[in-house]
Amino acid sequence: MNKLKRFKKLAALITTALLTTSLFVGCGGSNVGENGTINFFNVGDYIDEALIRKFEKETGIKVNYSTYDTNEIMYQKVKTNPGTYDLVVPSDYMVEKMIEEDLLEKIDFNNIPNYQYIGDDYKNLSYDPSNEYSVPYMWGTIGIIYDSTRITEPVTSWDILWDSKYKDEVYMFNSLRDSLAIALIKAGYSINSTNPSEIEAAKEELLNQRKLTNPVYVVDEVKDNMISGEKMLATVWSGDAIYIMNENPDMKYVVPEEGSNKWVDALCIPKDAPNKAGAEAFINFLCDPENAKENVDYIGYSTPNTAAYDLLDEETKNNPAAYPSEETLSKCVLFTNLAPETLKLYEAAFTEVLSQ
Repeated sequence: MNKLKRFKKLAALITTALLTTSLFVGCGGSNVGENGTINFFNVGDYIDEALIRKFEKETGIKVNYSTYDTNEIMYQKVKTNPGTYDLVVPSDYMVEKMIEEDLLEKIDFNNIPNYQYIGDDYKNLSYDPSNEYSVPYMWGTIGIIYDSTRITEPVTSWDILWDSKYKDEVYMFNSLRDSLAIALIKAGYSINSTNPSEIEAAKEELLNQRKLTNPVYVVDEVKDNMISGEKMLATVWSGDAIYIMNENPDMKYVVPEEGSNKWVDALCIPKDAPNKAGAEAFINFLCDPENAKENVDYIGYSTPNTAAYDLLDEETKNNPAAYPSEETLSKCVLFTNLAPETLKLYEAAFTEVLSQ
């Protein structure tokens, strides 16, 4: 199995209102290809860049490539710079938000014949129910990774993150949707709750956790820290778990029995994209099974492309961290977009937790 590359998941940090200027970075040579240019705005380290060069060579279309860290940064850049980007990679709930705000173009699927390889399980989902605005790119779950040499009891529930015997041994997501989702599940509520009293209850769960296990809130640092065994337990995205386990086989990953979040990242074309046809050509290229398989080998997350999945080695296909059982997935739920007034409640709750 190829060594998995370091990947920055789309972390919904609440401080993302502070934006930094992104400059397009070309892949060598002129900024204009013989058949045009596309401006591709992607999460950092979320594509095998050899595929960009391959696409440029095959099509004569130049790819100006720039990156962002979170959905919220991407959203603000697209909203405040209309007509700038040709292709972005939002998560499910952000796709829904951008559709509602008329920030995405409808895709001409006549230009994407390789869409046939996207599995039916990834179509007609709640964030794009009519399959008009997005093409699934990668997917995964959130769960717990733990040191099996130091934790001998079964790890089956989110409750272990509140067990005082693991005080100072827990990492949590520095991500409001993810950490509050875990707390909502623990409290017996939906991860998409809009009920103020339920959101308050989730906040109290996290405040109580502060007293019981004193977790440290991190994002990308969790990978190197868990590889080196700095703590016993951490909440992680499944792709990060695969990377950690590849580097440290003592680490094990589980999706708790109470349920979790299943997320999907998608390829989307912003409204008034300068080169919509070029973006569609690139989406079609990325959906080619051989290219999709190469991309999965690099990134390490799970593919919605059934033909690419068939090309994976048996070890990867049988890895429950990458491809959980139907029973596990039946307990996992997609995030939905929250109304602004509800999002403010989430932000206020998480800000209070982080301030403790």
